[in-house]
Amino acid sequence: MFQTHFELNSPKYELHKKSIADYNEARTKMKVLAETVVRHHQPQEDVDTIKSMIGKYGRSGGELYDDNCFVFTAPPRMETDSDGSKREVIDEEHVKFDLGREFARSYYRDEIKAKGLNPDFHVAINGNYDKRSPSYYTMESQVNKFTGHENSGNDNKTTLSYKDEWEKDFQLTTIGSSYCHSRMFAVDQETFDMFKMFTSLREQVMMCHQQLYEHVNGKMQKLTLGLKSYRYFDQAKSLADKLGVALNEGILNESSSMALSVYSPENLADLLTDKVEQTREEKIAIARAVMQQATVN
Repeated sequence: MFQTHFELNSPKYELHKKSIADYNEARTKMKVLAETVVRHHQPQEDVDTIKSMIGKYGRSGGELYDDNCFVFTAPPRMETDSDGSKREVIDEEHVKFDLGREFARSYYRDEIKAKGLNPDFHVAINGNYDKRSPSYYTMESQVNKFTGHENSGNDNKTTLSYKDEWEKDFQLTTIGSSYCHSRMFAVDQETFDMFKMFTSLREQVMMCHQQLYEHVNGKMQKLTLGLKSYRYFDQAKSLADKLGVALNEGILNESSSMALSVYSPENLADLLTDKVEQTREEKIAIARAVMQQATVN
């Protein structure tokens, strides 16, 4: 209830949606550019020739692979080491058009939530794998099944998963093995920078997801501290009214684990909006409340 309110009214939510839109727009253009580059290096007639050879001689006729990730290289540049020595460097950019697991959780965050699953389980630990609990692995499996990264015993083979849809959306038949680095496609600096920008947009979707979670989670922590001092429904109702959240006693009872701050409903409501920055004194008060609560527990 409160969490949904904070999320949908957060500027971070809009930034996350925008990052997905920006990625989608760039993806359409980059598919065309990638095909142009790959076919420049590996003309379709060469691919057709190898197909014919494979048809006659099997694997001895050559090797082809339908791929959706590519390694592009920039023109060589000179780099000076710390000891003053110069060496030639060739930058590489690994461009992916597939639906990776972590990317899927960020890209399809709303769809995962609508399914009743938690798309934030991995960003919540922020890279600290010591925090992985049994519930973490359970949610990981459920989300992976939803996106198509893990098979389910109830899979409907007539329906494509999100992962399958992405695989079908864009693949190029390339000459070589399934290993991306077995083939590299040289491009000019301008083209290389465009591919690099596309990779950054993909990363931006995941970064905005992380920032959205941290933003909303920070508000929920403040809310939890605030509610811990409220003894009456009217106090929580006053807070909810100021935030524009519909609240009744039944909902509050269901969320009693949140129940109970060092703030009045008015002050807490101000802190939970995106317009007010905490003062130093307020931050100290929160820290003290957390320490006191830890002592009690």
